[in-house]
Amino acid sequence: MQRVLVIGPCGAGKSTLASTLAVRLGIPLFHMDQLNWKPGWVESSKEEIRKKLAAITAADRWIIDGTYGGTLSDRLPRADQIIYLDYPITLCLRRLLKRIWTYRGRARPDMTEGCPERFDLGFLFYLIRWNSGPRVRMERHLIGHENKIIKLKSPAELQRWMDSLYPAS
Repeated sequence: MQRVLVIGPCGAGKSTLASTLAVRLGIPLFHMDQLNWKPGWVESSKEEIRKKLAAITAADRWIIDGTYGGTLSDRLPRADQIIYLDYPITLCLRRLLKRIWTYRGRARPDMTEGCPERFDLGFLFYLIRWNSGPRVRMERHLIGHENKIIKLKSPAELQRWMDSLYPAS
């Protein structure tokens, strides 16, 4: 694993997993939320994000966490591993609400400074509709990259996979 994408619904734990892998593998980590958002919740243009991603994906080693379906076609060809956290939406919803509560009023570690965590009803509905919309679009992008995908359906599966990579000594 030298060029890794970590994807899945919000609240699945993509950033946590990516951070852990970056430390264990010694690979630079990039969060799509930090690439996309400017302070004050100002969104970057598609051109700005694509330019940032082109510089990152041209490198030999990286981990990028975040689904951001509109940029998958820029990232998938260079990835040698795609870790897809395909968790139940009820679990992701609980985790998202916990994250909002935990970081309320301040930026979380994987977010741009100046973008404090907040409750956003539209974002909540995005997650609730994940399986009927965003997931379908994302999985369409994954066609042709199946040989690179590690699809994990639960935190227990993730733990078993991590244990297989890093067995206890």
